Amino acid sequence: MLYEKRSYRSYSGTEGLVSFSVSMEETDLFISASNNLADQAKDAVQKVRLTIKNHLKKNRDFRNSLVPLPFDPLAPDIIKKMLRAAAAAGVGPMAAVAGAVAEFTGTELLKYSAEVIIENGGDIFLKTDRAITVGIFAGESPLSEHIGIKILSADKPCSICTSSGRVGPSLSFGSADAVTIKSASACLADAAATAIGNMINKSSDIQKGIDAAKNISLVSGALIIKDEHLGVWGDMELVSL
Repeated sequence: MLYEKRSYRSYSGTEGLVSFSVSMEETDLFISASNNLADQAKDAVQKVRLTIKNHLKKNRDFRNSLVPLPFDPLAPDIIKKMLRAAAAAGVGPMAAVAGAVAEFTGTELLKYSAEVIIENGGDIFLKTDRAITVGIFAGESPLSEHIGIKILSADKPCSICTSSGRVGPSLSFGSADAVTIKSASACLADAAATAIGNMINKSSDIQKGIDAAKNISLVSGALIIKDEHLGVWGDMELVSL
């Protein structure tokens, strides 16, 4: 099932924060912050998109590779982060692009707001001074929108990224309803979610995916949903919605 209309945003938001959307070409962000930072967010998105586009023009393999590429010490910082994330997860660097955009934009907005939540097509970068719950959309699974991950307030940002083989336009070689990864890095979480999602074709693959998550550096938690089955590991406090 292709899920393009992001209707879940109609009931997203955090009390005490201002929510707004920023769209630019393929990028479509839903943002919550202490005040409306749409102009600053647009500037950040434009900057990161231009950096990635310029790199793609010079490095065609960066766009198309499904495996990690050699590290480039001369590349811009965001490209270096994507290369490192891809190497850790064993996928191509563009598997980290949505997380990279969310992370770069969120880091920029933290200069203006102590709390920032950015959602980019199921990839979330956040820094909050309160506990929040991130709901999990898992397509046609009976568990979809009935499970959330509780995130406690923290001094440092964290990221929750979700990949699906049955929801959304992203490339996946698996058929998981949802693979959700928690990490300090949105780039890494995005790449790891893709890598593990590629492994899940039936519910009996869930344990294999959990084992893989344990072996990816900087992954702190994983949730895998396939049909009516789920597996969870690490720093993932699940709550009912």
